[in-house]
Amino acid sequence: MTQDLEKIEETISKSSVWEKIVEFLNYKLIDFTSGTGEEAHQIVLKVKYVLLVTFVLIITTYLLRWVKSLVTRKMPNEDKAKFNTVFSFARWIIYMIVMLVVFDSVGINVTAIFAASAALLIGVGLALQTLFQDIISGIFILVDQTVHVGDIIELDGKIGRVEEIKLRTTRAVTIDNKVLVIPNHLYLENSLYNWTQNGVNTRESVTVGVAYGSDVQLVKKLLTQAASTHPEVLPEPEVVVQFLNFGDSSLDFKVVFTLGDSFNANIPKSDIRFEIDRLFRENNISIPFPQRDIHIIKK
Repeated sequence: MTQDLEKIEETISKSSVWEKIVEFLNYKLIDFTSGTGEEAHQIVLKVKYVLLVTFVLIITTYLLRWVKSLVTRKMPNEDKAKFNTVFSFARWIIYMIVMLVVFDSVGINVTAIFAASAALLIGVGLALQTLFQDIISGIFILVDQTVHVGDIIELDGKIGRVEEIKLRTTRAVTIDNKVLVIPNHLYLENSLYNWTQNGVNTRESVTVGVAYGSDVQLVKKLLTQAASTHPEVLPEPEVVVQFLNFGDSSLDFKVVFTLGDSFNANIPKSDIRFEIDRLFRENNISIPFPQRDIHIIKK
């Protein structure tokens, strides 16, 4: 008899525990109604829905990791970095879609959620408009490979070597070793000059003016010598001297040469200017300065 009573009490106890669990799972965290009449929408969020969403998100996370490792297993490191950047953005979109599907499957009116948060979503969308532009631009950059890490770019008058391409910004280092953070949407709004897309070698130039009456053939020879003897100037393609114009007070020339490191072009260009000045002095070639005649009329 005692054993029967104990079994009955145990059954009642288990039943009570199960009822408490069911009660906890059905506990309403949110019970919200938007609109009135026929257009009324009710949003009910229970504990069991939250647990279900959490479980589905955990499963989705492991599936995404498996897909990521499967796709990037044989990718080169450069392509792998680009894929990871794009994948990190796509992952949040997948999470959002999964959550909406789960909510709709358990009977939560997804339309009601959007209706209740429409004003908030519009405000957030307007506030984050530039952010979305940066992200979309970053995806375009990574997909069409307009810019690579190590490229020397010029954007809006600023020059830098690309160090890192992220989904929202591109980080570059300028010639004076300052970090330049470029929002990616600027690539769509401005002309981008990629100095090294066709190769690391670039054509550089130095301009100079000489006095009228100077031996232009000697000037051409000295300019060629000043550029071609510099250790950082490449022999091919060869140095070219161009007679630009008959200026107001000088004959204008430009010497064009090729460098293997255009990012640090200022140093060899400065050296070549020093050498031009030395050669001109040795050969009595003068570099004029603008002169004006002033006539003073006394009344």
